[in-house]
Amino acid sequence: MGLLDKAKAAAEQAAAKAKEGVEDVQTKRDLSQAYSELGKVTYRLVESGEVSHSELTTHVEKIRNLEARSTAEPAMAGATSSATNEPPPSNQPPAMPT
Repeated sequence: MGLLDKAKAAAEQAAAKAKEGVEDVQTKRDLSQAYSELGKVTYRLVESGEVSHSELTTHVEKIRNLEARSTAEPAMAGATSSATNEPPPSNQPPAMPT
């Protein structure tokens, strides 16, 4: 087997390993997506009262708290941004144009 044949075989092997790695990552991403979708459906079912279980209660409360924080933060950001639009009080006169 010549040097080029060995290099070609090594490259093919590396490509096969890389493809396996990509497939593993894609499978893990798909699994994560499936868990996320299951969680969203479960949350909606708990909120509607169709499902109830003690293990779900803590997770549902955590989501409720996070949702409350995320809706409160934009309102708080809006309130602070209007205050920063005003120049700070100064005991110095305004600068003269040059």
